[in-house]
Amino acid sequence: MADTRITKRSVMISGHATSVSLEAAFWDALKDIARARGQSVNALIGDIDRERGEGEPDGPPGNLSSAIRVFVLRNG
Repeated sequence: MADTRITKRSVMISGHATSVSLEAAFWDALKDIARARGQSVNALIGDIDRERGEGEPDGPPGNLSSAIRVFVLRNG
């Protein structure tokens, strides 16, 4: 059974510290994607955050943890 416990980690995005809460499976997948792209996890999260910041045409962007989960599902 997959580990569904939430783990909170501190990350740096554009020079600012923030925390992100994700399940272990998403952290593992995010690390694999970052490694495959030759990026650090922080840099990849920064890219995801910038894309999220553009938002949808009909409203503000969602939260960062959700954006990361969707990114992993689309790219993992």
